[in-house]
Amino acid sequence: MITQIEIKSAYYIGDCAIRIFFSDGKQKLVDFKPFLENSLHPSIRKYLDEKKFRQFKIIDGNLNWNDYDLIFPLEDLYGGKI
Repeated sequence: MITQIEIKSAYYIGDCAIRIFFSDGKQKLVDFKPFLENSLHPSIRKYLDEKKFRQFKIIDGNLNWNDYDLIFPLEDLYGGKI
């Protein structure tokens, strides 16, 4: 039987980093800042604003910003790198 991994909880640490807790007990500290800084697209770069970045929610077991405006593959988050 294959177990589906989900995000159970996530906490903003600071400077665009989030501590993520997965359903299998694993946790990762993911630094989103390099991804955001390297993006040329304004709809992604706007999340360098800490106020906007902190407004993520967990929806369907994944991190989600502003109704799917920004979302990452769960596999990447589980690996700890974006």
